[in-house]
Amino acid sequence: MGLMLGLVSLCAVAQPTLTPEDIQHLPSARIEAALPQEHPSAYYLFAARLFSEGKKDEAVFWFYVGQLRYRVYLSATPSLDPSGDPALFASLNATAGKAINEYAGGDVKMWTAQMDRALRWDDQHPNGFTSKEKFKTAYASVRAGLEHLRDEIAGHPERIREQRRRNGLENRN
Repeated sequence: MGLMLGLVSLCAVAQPTLTPEDIQHLPSARIEAALPQEHPSAYYLFAARLFSEGKKDEAVFWFYVGQLRYRVYLSATPSLDPSGDPALFASLNATAGKAINEYAGGDVKMWTAQMDRALRWDDQHPNGFTSKEKFKTAYASVRAGLEHLRDEIAGHPERIREQRRRNGLENRN
């Protein structure tokens, strides 16, 4: 968690209302209320916190909200310095994302339900960091990608369970 806090602190942009330390210590309801205005990395930090607290299904949900919003941001701003946000996104996926996805894959129904929930949440909440109106094409493309991933996972639960079994990963359903 310390490495992720450091990475996010180095790449923070604008004037966030939540610091990485806030995300670690404030009540969840306060964080959730502020997230729509935050840099997408804040969702990853919150998901990692929830995961470490044992709230793993909830962590899956926030991870996918964060991934959706980070992918939209990167798609909408392709000229970003690759050592900044694109590198942070890759690092967050390799750290928090790896653990959360390994957990999520153990219960395909929960996994896809949390993706659906993330898509609904994103649709129902503003994005104060990457304008939904200004970047409609990026939003449509990224949302379609997540919907496709969800459909692929939902359509092949036995294949996923078998692959996990071969890889020594737990299947919970």
